[in-house]
Amino acid sequence: MYISTPSVQSVAATIPVPSTMDPRSLLAPLHLLSFSTLLGSQIYQTFLVTKICYVSLPRSAFTTLQKRLFPIYFRSQSLLLILTAATIPSQGPLTLIANKAAWIPFTVAGVTAALNWWVYGPRTRQIMIERTHQETRDGLQKQITDEDVVEAPSLEMQRIQRSFKRNHAMSIHLNLLTIGAMLWWGWKLASSLNLELK
Repeated sequence: MYISTPSVQSVAATIPVPSTMDPRSLLAPLHLLSFSTLLGSQIYQTFLVTKICYVSLPRSAFTTLQKRLFPIYFRSQSLLLILTAATIPSQGPLTLIANKAAWIPFTVAGVTAALNWWVYGPRTRQIMIERTHQETRDGLQKQITDEDVVEAPSLEMQRIQRSFKRNHAMSIHLNLLTIGAMLWWGWKLASSLNLELK
């Protein structure tokens, strides 16, 4: 008995090509992964790590940790934001451009994250270093004077403290605006999901 076998060309023509071969089908999973990593790291760093370190560490150790941690945080935040914006389904950045409701939160988050990465993060870090040096100088001066007298901070320290408070507050508010914009996007994204059990 003879059984005919189909040719390679006819088999290839009848096998359906899975839709996962289309690069656009990868956008949704990549977008969800990058968005969840972005929002999760923002919330974790802002509300857990900073709070726990502030309460648990001595001020000098906390300052040293923050000087090293926040430049990495702001850089990662900006890069994850770019990746999240680039992977918006269904057409990536074209979807972002065409949909006003999509680009507003990304514009807000992008501007605020960039300001923290390039302006207020480095400024705050530099002022923290200046404050540490000024504390050392003021401490040396206090050792020379009568130790029983409680002195007010030096004029230079007062200037540094004002500058630190202003820049640090701006950095905090920019970070909260970035988180708020991503929560806005997360709400929009979650309301557009179609969750069906198959």
